[in-house]
Amino acid sequence: MYFQIVVIMLSMIIAYVIIKLKYPVEWSLLAAAVAGGIVGTFFSTPPISELFRHLIEGTFTYMDIVLVFTTATIFMAIVKESGGVDYVIRATIKYFYNRRIIALLILMIIILIPGALTGAGSVSCLVVGAPVALALIYLGIPRVKVTAIIFILAGLSAAAPPVNIWAMITCAGTAIPYVGFELTLAIPILILGTFTILFLGYKKEGDMTFEQALKEMPEPVKGINIWKVSIPFIVFFGLVVAQRVWPFSMPILGLPLGFTISAIIAFILSPKKINILQLSSDTVKLLLPLLATVIIVGTLQQIMTVTGVRGMLSYTVITIPITLLFISLAFVLPISEGVLTYGAAALFGIPLTWYFDSIGLHATVVIAGMSLLYPLGDGLPPTALIGRLSIIVSDYKGKYWTFLKQTWVPWVVITVVGILMVVYSAQLSFLVEWSK
Repeated sequence: MYFQIVVIMLSMIIAYVIIKLKYPVEWSLLAAAVAGGIVGTFFSTPPISELFRHLIEGTFTYMDIVLVFTTATIFMAIVKESGGVDYVIRATIKYFYNRRIIALLILMIIILIPGALTGAGSVSCLVVGAPVALALIYLGIPRVKVTAIIFILAGLSAAAPPVNIWAMITCAGTAIPYVGFELTLAIPILILGTFTILFLGYKKEGDMTFEQALKEMPEPVKGINIWKVSIPFIVFFGLVVAQRVWPFSMPILGLPLGFTISAIIAFILSPKKINILQLSSDTVKLLLPLLATVIIVGTLQQIMTVTGVRGMLSYTVITIPITLLFISLAFVLPISEGVLTYGAAALFGIPLTWYFDSIGLHATVVIAGMSLLYPLGDGLPPTALIGRLSIIVSDYKGKYWTFLKQTWVPWVVITVVGILMVVYSAQLSFLVEWSK
């Protein structure tokens, strides 16, 4: 049994490595799934008659996540296109330029929101990364530190509630309801985000004046105001809260419908005419690589399950000494994220959650703690998705590793907090109760 599973797993690894030499990670993950399925048919796991069904069935595993991802990103694209992002950032510089801590904290929240609503730090980079980077430079922060700030905060935004793709994938694979994550994730992320932006950005190192900064910033769209920006967000969060406060009176709309309603309101309130069909089409094209990754991860998970690879990995996890296992989280989760992106949650997050739950740790807090570690891997090769986008939006021209070195203190702090949340998850279970 072990021989056949090892052979299947090696075939998946070899297929991944060969395809990754020339093609993006989505193709590599697909190749690994197909190779594992084909080799598995030689051992009747799965039978050859069932292979095609498993490959197709797996693509629907995370269809709900795909819907959330798409509707949330279109919503944020409408907000940006209407001039809302430029308006908020200009207002932040205008009113809080001389109140540095407040300005930095507002910019932190601006970066966190798109990723929190979509589950993708890359969306934070694409939607607000460039204007926030300019604002940070206007505040006298060196470009290399600006890039580091964008990278860390965009990663944290992907882990922030209400949409955390790693947690959703793990919950789907472990039959744990995706509830109770709001404060469990929001509190540590806000603390870590505040530490990061103040540690890297508190000291002013440039000589740009307030007048110069305001002059160089883009003018806001005519007719835009704080209410036109905030009302769509108020509606979205109002719908989310209403379902919790009045569970027997308010219908469960779901996140995709909530984002759709908010997007419609943002479109109606926009002072600028928006071609909604063209904007939606462009947004989906931009999202295709990320959507493909999530869909293919479902297929990979299905094939790993039916071939026994997932079971063997789960068994391997529970045989590691517990102290060593806790320490290894600091390396295994970020490195696997750098290779597999969201596939890391399916490959390691699911068996780890099973094991930690079996020894008395709180599964929800465990998943939240591990979610803090995954996005660090988005700065590591071969994918380095958020790292590469952070360089682009901040217009950083230096060496990649020079920018990454700037992140080492926040990186270590985030790692320690994430591991401590896992270790002391039972004691932190009150955060889950507060979230319900």
